Amino acid sequence: MPKTKVGILSGGGKLPLLIGKKLIQSKYNVMFFCIEKFSDLKLYKDYNFEIISINSLTRILNNLKKNKIEKIIMAGKVKRPSIKDINFDFNALKLIKNFALDSKGDDKLLSAISIFFENNGFPILDWKDQCKDLFINKKCLTIKKPTKDSISNRDKGLDIFKFIGKTDIAQSLIIQNNIVLGIEAAEGTDELIKRCFEYKNRGDKGILIKLSKYNQHSNLDIPVIGIETVKKLKSYDYDGVFLEKNKCMIIDKDEVIKFSNANNIFIASVEKIAQ
Repeated sequence: MPKTKVGILSGGGKLPLLIGKKLIQSKYNVMFFCIEKFSDLKLYKDYNFEIISINSLTRILNNLKKNKIEKIIMAGKVKRPSIKDINFDFNALKLIKNFALDSKGDDKLLSAISIFFENNGFPILDWKDQCKDLFINKKCLTIKKPTKDSISNRDKGLDIFKFIGKTDIAQSLIIQNNIVLGIEAAEGTDELIKRCFEYKNRGDKGILIKLSKYNQHSNLDIPVIGIETVKKLKSYDYDGVFLEKNKCMIIDKDEVIKFSNANNIFIASVEKIAQ
């Protein structure tokens, strides 16, 4: 017998499909709700899917009810909407009452959305146990190991993140010569790597650290890297990346590890400093 019927609200990138495949393997009944203008429909041609728009929350709820969805997952890249982009139906107004979309951070937005769906009968599925192999779960995934300089940079980054990780600011930092070159802003991790290159000085190569924020919603906002991230690390001559153990996902993990091994880049795990 199939398990719970799960609806995956699917944004851009491969992550929603990777999660869905793992759940299907675990006998969940999975349906993808591909978000218009963000989801690559070609990826879903062999799966059960419908196209939805984020402009009307009522229509999304009606689609979920029509398909008898029991629990949902939200995954993939979606540009944060402005109030002007949303049709002000009754359900949108209920959400906006609890959250001013243009004035608060992403963590609070995701929490508000989660509560909204749960209050309407669609709780968020905790899917991570079914997808453990997508996360970094070993001390080091690559042939190359972090150097002493990289470990020193890591420790500096962890100290800094203990303070900024409490805020709804960033998941990633670049550290070189024990100096913070950059903190991720709206540009995302790959652009952070590029931006910080011009600030590098003689010394060690520098590292990327990617961690989950201390109050981050663990089922809705997962730190992720993919092949483009390690290609950027190679292009801009960094030593490697530290990812939070069991909290950061790697898209196309085998490809990422193969590229890193061929280009002398390390991928290692790390744990945050406890608050």
